[in-house]
Amino acid sequence: MFRTARMRKLNVITLDKYAGPTVSALHDEGVVQINDISERIQQDPKLAELLKPSKVTPHTGKISSLLMKTSAISDLLGDALSEGQGMKDMLMSFISPDIPVPKEVEDVDTESLIAYAESTLSQVEGETKGIENKLAALDSEESKLESNKVLANKLKSLDMDLGLLSDSKYTSTIVGRISAESAQKFKDEYSKITDNLFYELVPDEEKEYFIMVVVVANEFKDDIYTLLRKNEFEKFETEGLEGRPDSLISSSESRLQAIESERSQAKAELKVVAEKWDDEVLALKEQLENEKDKNEVFAGFAETDKTYVFEAWVPEKDVEKAQAVIETATDGHAIMEVEEVPDNAEDVPVLQQNCAYAKPYELLVEMYSPLKYNEIDPTLFVAITYPFFFGFCLTDAGYGLLVAIIGFILYRGMGKINRTMHDGGLIIMASGLWAIILGLVTNGLLGDLWTRILGWGPALPTVIDSINAFKYPATILVIAIVIGVIYTNIGFILGAIDNLRYGEKKEAIGSQIVWFVFELGIILLVLGFLFPAIGMIGMGLGAVLIVAALGMLIWANGAYGLMDVFGFMGDVLSYARLLALCLATGGIAMTVNILTNMVNEMIPVVGIVLAVIIFIGGHIANFLFQVLGAGVNALRLNYVEFFSQFYMGGKHSFEAFKAKRQFTKIKK
Repeated sequence: MFRTARMRKLNVITLDKYAGPTVSALHDEGVVQINDISERIQQDPKLAELLKPSKVTPHTGKISSLLMKTSAISDLLGDALSEGQGMKDMLMSFISPDIPVPKEVEDVDTESLIAYAESTLSQVEGETKGIENKLAALDSEESKLESNKVLANKLKSLDMDLGLLSDSKYTSTIVGRISAESAQKFKDEYSKITDNLFYELVPDEEKEYFIMVVVVANEFKDDIYTLLRKNEFEKFETEGLEGRPDSLISSSESRLQAIESERSQAKAELKVVAEKWDDEVLALKEQLENEKDKNEVFAGFAETDKTYVFEAWVPEKDVEKAQAVIETATDGHAIMEVEEVPDNAEDVPVLQQNCAYAKPYELLVEMYSPLKYNEIDPTLFVAITYPFFFGFCLTDAGYGLLVAIIGFILYRGMGKINRTMHDGGLIIMASGLWAIILGLVTNGLLGDLWTRILGWGPALPTVIDSINAFKYPATILVIAIVIGVIYTNIGFILGAIDNLRYGEKKEAIGSQIVWFVFELGIILLVLGFLFPAIGMIGMGLGAVLIVAALGMLIWANGAYGLMDVFGFMGDVLSYARLLALCLATGGIAMTVNILTNMVNEMIPVVGIVLAVIIFIGGHIANFLFQVLGAGVNALRLNYVEFFSQFYMGGKHSFEAFKAKRQFTKIKK
């Protein structure tokens, strides 16, 4: 539980004709992680004399191409199926998503799968291509009409057929918008280029601007346009426009409505096609993804003229299973060697092995960093403390109930089809339950709702009076600090074990063991001060231990090691945030309740309505703010105050070479 899975390295040599079946068998079993050895061969001249890096199979490019096409079609069909869904449908898909029914598929070779994929995609494209082209044409036409409509609106002041603005054989027409000041500058300067020019200025809807039409001989077009640009002229592209602006706007709007109708019809047709093919395409996509994995993995192998060589990481408990799979797939034509992995080995993938309760919290540990091979796995501690810290920060039964409901919806909804959502839902539920429990015993139920709004008594019947947060905040602070001391010391113990295991005795003494000496010294010093029976002996021993601890810090870390005392105190005192957030949640909730009562009592008639709005809105805002704070600080207490005492961190998590089977299952 506190150790990651023991790993073994499996070295395999087999004949090239058995390599494909071996890869397929291991892919289906999913118990190994293939280790890329191609780079090692290139860097080791002696090894390079015996082996050469392998390459992906010749089919890989074709499979990748088909997968890209399948993904595009899958996205198209998925969008078609979701077309027209409202907020209610989206919410229901989150709360109660459709569970895919795996399609039975044949276990075929690569060439057969490619042929099947090409045939299927050809059929689907035969039904979708025409609709896609129609939708693309409608989109293009719509874009053009919208552009023409915008331009016609700008040219409303030109009461003429816009078709007359087109160029002729000998002249060019430039149309655009210009300010009055710039127009005057143009008048003063254009004669330097040519006098053979006609222009018309028509007042624009914006009074300081004019619509300007310039007709000029083709030979002077570029020079005149350059002059206009210098005078901040905004050119309009009128090529292809026909009719007066008002009629052009009217016809565009009419056609746009028709386009919307045609688009809806085309999408309805596409939805029919999607309902027919979506499951088939999703299954094909998954098959191609799995086949791509199997074909690409050869790039991490080595080869000779007649054999393939590969390495795989295998959890110790699965070594025999992996060997049996390879033995069967190769008909016994394989040489296998199992290597022991030393505890201090680098670059070993890590597989966590926690109990069912702690398993979801691997998500939070992984967010921080992958573990180092053979270091202590703190997931169980996180599984115990994270929801507790969250509940301590929130400490409100009403808010906790809402958090638990959200977690349950996540777990029972998207959690059915997504592992991250499943684990997240369980974590959120546990956090909400702790908030309910701690809220009930510390008198937190939507602030002081029980007393101030409902008037049902001075406190909740479940309250333990000695830890009523608002009556005895000092007690809550002491509890928080004690929790901090205990949890920090657990971190020291884990750190000392890890350091001693890796032979880092000085680090263990200077970073972990020293604090137990320091704490014992403080305890004896305090006891000697408080109890005369212990007296000077206790105080003397305490002082000696404190001085010894300071000496250990200097010995292990140098003179600057003394600064670690402040770091230790900061880590412990950081747990005071549990009290701060607890009081913040209750204080703001209480304020909302006070405002609710005031509005209800002071404002006649509409006061009750305003009070309800303030009550609901205020508690929603407080809920969102405090839940965010509780989540972040519960993580912080683990990541910063706890993990910093021992966590080493590694590079890689174990990623099994395994087929994904959400939409398919192999026909027996």
